Amino acid sequence: MSPERDIKPDINPGDISSETDAKKAIKKLREAIRYHDYRYYVKDDPVISDAEYDELMSALEELEERYPGLQSEDSPTRQVGGEPNEELGLVDHPKPMLSLKSIKDEEDLLNFDDTCRKELNKERVVYVAEPKYDGLAVELIYEDGTLVQGTTRGDGLTGEDVTDNIKTLREVPLKLLEADNRDIPERLVVRAEVYMRKDRFEKLNREREKQDKKTFANPRNAAAGSLRQLDPAVTAERPLQIYFYEVARIEGISFDTHFDAIQALPGWGLKVNKELNKKCNGISQVTELYNHLEDIREDLPYEIDGMVCKVNNLEAQSTLGTRSNNPRWAIAYKFPPRRSTARIRDITEQVGRTGKVTPIAILEPVHIGGVEVRRASLHNQNEIDKKDIRIGDKVIVERAGDVIPYVVKPIEDERTGDEKRYQIPDECPVCGSDVVLSEDKKQAHCTNMKCPARVREGVKHFVSADGMDIEGLGDKRVEALLNKELISVISDLYYLDKERLKELDDIADKSADNILNEIEKSKEKTLDRFLFALGIPHVGSHMARVLTSNFDTLDDLINAEKEELMQIDEIGPEVAESIVSFFKNKENLDDIERMEKAGLKLHNPQAGEQKQPLKDLKFVFTGTLEEWTRDEAKELVERLGARATSNVSGETDYVVAGPGAGSKLDDAREHNVKVLDEEGFKELLSERT
Repeated sequence: MSPERDIKPDINPGDISSETDAKKAIKKLREAIRYHDYRYYVKDDPVISDAEYDELMSALEELEERYPGLQSEDSPTRQVGGEPNEELGLVDHPKPMLSLKSIKDEEDLLNFDDTCRKELNKERVVYVAEPKYDGLAVELIYEDGTLVQGTTRGDGLTGEDVTDNIKTLREVPLKLLEADNRDIPERLVVRAEVYMRKDRFEKLNREREKQDKKTFANPRNAAAGSLRQLDPAVTAERPLQIYFYEVARIEGISFDTHFDAIQALPGWGLKVNKELNKKCNGISQVTELYNHLEDIREDLPYEIDGMVCKVNNLEAQSTLGTRSNNPRWAIAYKFPPRRSTARIRDITEQVGRTGKVTPIAILEPVHIGGVEVRRASLHNQNEIDKKDIRIGDKVIVERAGDVIPYVVKPIEDERTGDEKRYQIPDECPVCGSDVVLSEDKKQAHCTNMKCPARVREGVKHFVSADGMDIEGLGDKRVEALLNKELISVISDLYYLDKERLKELDDIADKSADNILNEIEKSKEKTLDRFLFALGIPHVGSHMARVLTSNFDTLDDLINAEKEELMQIDEIGPEVAESIVSFFKNKENLDDIERMEKAGLKLHNPQAGEQKQPLKDLKFVFTGTLEEWTRDEAKELVERLGARATSNVSGETDYVVAGPGAGSKLDDAREHNVKVLDEEGFKELLSERT
């Protein structure tokens, strides 16, 4: 899903009364959820909070339940987790790693208990309650006591092979111990959560700041990003820890209950949370533990975001069975989002790289979840008007994993009459140019292409890994270059020399040489990467590829008219207008011309008569390929006119499978889709190109 799509659709299922409207809403929700799954599981860089994600998923579940004819096998509601990174190699789980159904209030917990008691025909059920860790779920396999495999959850059926990375965790025994007079099982499949302590997370971020590297948003993302490194040496440097919480399979030994199985793990050297894992005789004791966990949450050295409740008896678990993507014998009871109240001292504005002006509440400092909060997002003028938020209001502020918390609503009873209404200014707070507010008041933009704030964010985007990929120019160095006026527009990067770079405090001879080499390397890039790097509003990486599949050169695109652009699939009037406006701006064209004079050379692999030999074909890649990573293979076929998707369906033309291919092969057989190995894929490319 490309950035031009709606990543946070405002959809209330209660407002939808027709199947036609439901179909549109479901499409938007699925696209948004898939995008956030990608950001969370693949990029380790979420852009919304867990609470907001849960709201999207709940809305989708409700609509699909009301309109069963719109249900689809590839819906996120049928998925267990995110898509694994095939660069690490893929492994099928011996038993699916199902996610847990989330609940948010005690009534739902009591309903869960009612269902369990009725179906098991018992007056009272024994449960095991455990903390719900905010980390990365993994599965480890021991054979004859030796660790042979470690995988991530992945999509629940197939996970990423992180065996070498798991082995770097000191808390993970490479061979099981024979303690507590316990025999070692012939085969043990055990599940755990890899996490990072709060204090070690903060130390890691401080170190990354000193090295001008991007910091992690929270301990969960730090743990996930650390464990999923291609180089185990990087994982070894990260302060990761682990708690084991489930025996998925065991051979040679048997247990009657989940609690007995967990109690046995320390005897083999596997760490469990002895203090907070509790056996509960009935649901009232589960509720007591939940309240206790919520009370001590902030005092724990690691992050938890709720409690997991499981039926203890393993035979009873089997009787209750599973739904399509979660067990009926377990539930995740989440904590409410972290909230507090604060007074809004003022409302200011933040200007992004596309000129978008976002209102920000300046708060009296307040501690929420152990973090001091001074600023909170107000999103847009429409949101401010709808909630009637005023300067001077006492408001409820929520922090649920977001980098910037947001204002939930004002507390009207606390008003004194001195509060002031807010309106986004007509002039940019940074440069003084006109600000244009959209009719629905959801978008406000500075019109000045040379606005310092736009330039700053634009340069950061241009040099980023997904843009021109200029290593050594992190956010802090870009800020320093602009502050010292060594650059004022993007093209100035290509006219930097060693002496000017050394004017920065942290750059010596070798660092300057490395940066200049990176800048030189960036002069040869594909046209689609350059278009993305320019930061044209509504042109993300996918839209950039759409454009380069229809225009051979940059000049062709620069000279395109709005009507010509709108004839292309996926390009509507808003995107077309944005592209035309960008290239009609003389300052943008001058910047591009200066880059070309400095030696910028763009090539378009899709140009020429044979640019779309795979037009209209659909591919799915699974397993590990030798010549390409998954992303490279997807990008290759998309450049040739095909579409690369994650799920196999009747519309799929080819499944390309390497070693470690999993359930997608079964899906291919079920849908009668042709399967190619890597050599067959190469032959197809050779024939078509």
